[in-house]
Order: sequence, then structure tokens, then C-alpha cells
Amino acid sequence: MYTGVQQIMLGKAIKNESDAEKALARIKAAGYDGLELNQFMIHPSSFLVKMMTKAAGMPVGSAGKLDWHRLMKESGLFVLTLHTDLGSIERDPAAVAEEAKSFGTDTLIITGMYRYDYSSIYSVKGLAERLNKAGDSLRKEGVKLLYHNHNIELSLLSGAGENSANEPSRAYDILISETDSDLVGFEFDSYWFTDGGGDVAWWMRRLGKRMKMWHVTDRGSRQRGVSMTPILKEDTVELGTGNMNLCNLRDIAVDNGVSSVVLETHQNFIENDPLKSLELSAKWLNKNIKGEQRT
Repeated sequence: MYTGVQQIMLGKAIKNESDAEKALARIKAAGYDGLELNQFMIHPSSFLVKMMTKAAGMPVGSAGKLDWHRLMKESGLFVLTLHTDLGSIERDPAAVAEEAKSFGTDTLIITGMYRYDYSSIYSVKGLAERLNKAGDSLRKEGVKLLYHNHNIELSLLSGAGENSANEPSRAYDILISETDSDLVGFEFDSYWFTDGGGDVAWWMRRLGKRMKMWHVTDRGSRQRGVSMTPILKEDTVELGTGNMNLCNLRDIAVDNGVSSVVLETHQNFIENDPLKSLELSAKWLNKNIKGEQRT
């Protein structure tokens, strides 16, 4: 399996092309194979996107003004995938596919929808239908579509059939069962389903071969010393420093035939430095994914 870093981690570390070159060099030196690009970090972002990403602790910074074609070519890393949005694919699938291919990747990923009702069976079935159409449009352009989850896909469904034993009970059930396996695959994020209280191993096995990529980070606490209460705040932490059974999940990912493992640790960086954070996580990846020592 290849290993990579989600570009959103780099916003705090990049103010100009020199910063980007140094960051990519450190990623390469740490042992990663590639980067997973975001459409809103390879193009200038709107004020709204900048505010939303900053509020989430992952600012895009000035990344959208840089020449990422040149940066990636000279870095020795390759582009694993390109994240985009469903609306862009629906408006012009050929253009979105062409941009992905210009970076040397044949895979596009969309994440969960903003301002969308994941508790309604009607809404989620509608989303599944849209994903099928988008996947079909991209397939004609020689590009694959993957769906990336957060925790909202664990929402309990309301609407027709909600109490029926024949109907799925959660949004992710619908997205799996109502999408065509030839048109839509999945990039599974194990952190967010852990955060949402889901049985991560069960869902990964449920996806099986439809799980094409694995988004990974660990979950735990950095607090040391005396605690005011016995309840610590949990957050993302570097791989192998938290409480998730990542080796068990790794084994399931291998059985599923996952092609790539992509790190995305959110905002809770070592000394507020995403590069130090991803370098520590690389040690776990090199040991447990790259095959230096399987446990």
C-alpha cells in the first residue's frame, strides 16, 4: 500500500512556494509516497471556505496561489487523489476529470455534503442517486469516484421504513446499499466513525473491496500530570500515540485490498506544527504499513 498526507494538514505550514517546497521535502524524507490534494487548496479559495477551514483548525493559508503542478513534479511525491465537490462534478465532469488527470491521478473524492439532511431516508437515497450519476459521468472520462465519510453518516434515519426490519437504519447503510459498486467506491475515515461511536472494524468489513482507500489518524489525549477531573478531552493524535486499535484496522484494510493509506490529523498538532505531527505518524506507517515490521 502507498502512504500519503492529506493536503489540508499543510495550511499552517505554507505561506509561500519556498515553504511548500520545504514541507514536501520533509514529507518525502519521512517516507510518504504522495499527497492527497484538495481542490480548494490548489485554487484560490473563497472567503467562506477560508473562514470555514480556519474555524475547523485547518486553514488553507496561501496554498491556492501556488503552482502545485510544479511543486508536486519536483518533490518526488505523486498525487494519490484529488478531493473535489459533488456540485463541480455535476456541472462539468469532463473538466474536473481533466484536472485530476493533469496531476497524474485517476481518482476523485468527494466528502460529506454541507447543509444536508443525513437523517432523512429520502435525502440520503437522493444523494446515493446523485453519486451513481456522478460516478457514471466520471467513468466515461476514465476517472473513478470515491466517497469520504465523516461522522454524520452514522445518523439514524427518519422517514419511510424507519421502523422496518427491511430498511437500513443509518445513512451510511443507504450510501453503501444504494450506490453501484462499479460507479462509487469509498475512502473510509476510521477516526470519524470512532468519534461518532461506530464499530469501525464492522463497517470496514461491511465495505469489503469497496473500501479503496483508508483515511487514518489516532484518537487520544495529550494531557500529562494532574487532571482536574477523571474525564480527559479526546482529540486527534499521532498514529500509535492514542487509543485506537490501528493494527487491527490495518489488517482489515489489507484484506479489503486498500491501495493507499492517507494521514489526516486535525489541528491538534505537536507544538502546533503539522510537519512534526506527520513525521511522528510516519514512524507508525513505515513500521506497520510499509512492511518494515508487521505486528
